[in-house]
Amino acid sequence: MARNTEIKARVADFDALAHRVAGLSTAGPTEIAQDDTFFACPNGRLKLRDFGDGRGELIFYQRADQTGPNTSFYAITPTASPDTLREVLTLAHGQTGRVVKQRTLYLVGRTRVHLDRVAGLGTFMELEVVLREGEPVEAGEQEAQALMQQLGITPAQLLDRAYVDMVQDQALKDTRP
Repeated sequence: MARNTEIKARVADFDALAHRVAGLSTAGPTEIAQDDTFFACPNGRLKLRDFGDGRGELIFYQRADQTGPNTSFYAITPTASPDTLREVLTLAHGQTGRVVKQRTLYLVGRTRVHLDRVAGLGTFMELEVVLREGEPVEAGEQEAQALMQQLGITPAQLLDRAYVDMVQDQALKDTRP
């Protein structure tokens, strides 16, 4: 499976961060609408990403829920029928959550920088340092740490949870009296 080293951070000043990322980027910005549906999966996470234009991706990944940088193992399969696939996976496995976001993608060398506006949650940034086959995890961690420093991301901003977990937590808070 492919691997990357990643971090997720809460962002207070989205526009200022976008300006800093743009100054470092080698490609982007690319605007991407994403509607992610998560399904029950006992040994990782399984999500269907719908881009809203008839394209989608089925993504399986394994990652520890801890503040990063941490390593993620993943496999991606494209689909031309995300609506039908969502229906089949829901029947087979059941949905566990849904995350809708507007993502702005930049590339800084081999690192994907995602600036995300997540419905119901707020603004965030993800860094994904794509690791080469056989490359030590430490190399990706060092690269992520250096880029965090350049972008002014502090350890206090780092998150240890996936967006879907935060959406589920928010839904529980909203239903409590």
